[in-house]
Amino acid sequence: MNDSPGRHSPGSSPPGPQYPPGPQPGYGGPAGQGWGHHPWAPPPRAPQPGVIPLRPLGLGEILKGSLTTMLSYWRTILPISLGVAIGTQAVTTAATGIWQKDSEALDRLRDNASARQVLDAMADSLGTLGLTMIVGLIGSILATSMLTVVVSRAVLGRPVSLGEAWHNARPQLTRMAGLLCLLPLMVLGIFVAGLAPGLLLYVAGVEAMGAALALLGGLAGLVGAVWLWIRYCLAPTALMLEKQGVIASLRRSAKLVRGAWWRILGVQIVALLLIFAVTMIVDTPVSLIHLATIGDLESTSSFSWTSLIITGVGAVISSTLTLPFTAGVTSLLYMDQRIRRESLDVELIRAADVDRNSQDSAA
Repeated sequence: MNDSPGRHSPGSSPPGPQYPPGPQPGYGGPAGQGWGHHPWAPPPRAPQPGVIPLRPLGLGEILKGSLTTMLSYWRTILPISLGVAIGTQAVTTAATGIWQKDSEALDRLRDNASARQVLDAMADSLGTLGLTMIVGLIGSILATSMLTVVVSRAVLGRPVSLGEAWHNARPQLTRMAGLLCLLPLMVLGIFVAGLAPGLLLYVAGVEAMGAALALLGGLAGLVGAVWLWIRYCLAPTALMLEKQGVIASLRRSAKLVRGAWWRILGVQIVALLLIFAVTMIVDTPVSLIHLATIGDLESTSSFSWTSLIITGVGAVISSTLTLPFTAGVTSLLYMDQRIRRESLDVELIRAADVDRNSQDSAA
């Protein structure tokens, strides 16, 4: 990824495409113009060395490209997504079981416990929750970084091993950690800012007005949070592929999204609906197994270790399928915007030609 698209040592795997931050020159003229072309002639078919045609993409092509990447590069993608899913879910399952134990202890202590005992039990519960959040964040950092590298190679049809994905992602992991910590805080912050005035009035005793203002402020905060999410949703891909810093990646995403906010929102909503559908498909047989094993999903046995493990297995399967799909959609949205705004397809076509010439020379 550090080399330019046309330079790589003989006998080694070609590097992934470089994604320079500046615009590239366009090529050709309008479709149907030029010597020997009829005005109604269709444009020439765009080259497709990898999972997408190198031209502006439609919704179906973005979704299909993400699925094709998962199928074509499963040997690299599966260890990443499965490893991250197992690691994060194992900690979540253990933390949930411990939290349930602490909750039962709190219930037993409620009538005759000292303040010290209650605080200790609550501290244990908060500790398990914090551990779950930290492990989930680490998993998101690793999955987003490495899967973005895989998608960038898949666009040109270049092979990529697990070791190569790690080697290319590793230098950016610290910055990715900063970005993936900052983004949720920004989204949460704008939502809380909308709620705060109404909540303060409610606490001050103006309950009716406070509740109404909190409702309106919450809706405004939700709209602002969604706007912020879409505005900066391309920042992780920009950070990985352009080697940008955290703030520069946020600015880069804002620039690419400008003028296409509604379109990107639509693509993300469709992707979320597909992810929800996959999750439901996986959860249905897991719930049946759960019901057959536990008997009553509402009983206290639904928090037993057997129940938590069954639920965890379903979550691992869902995450293994949805993590690469989400990363693929976001990465292809980024590339589509670069193609539309900066003619990135020209650079990618040149890189594909270099690969083809290198293969011909080797043959």
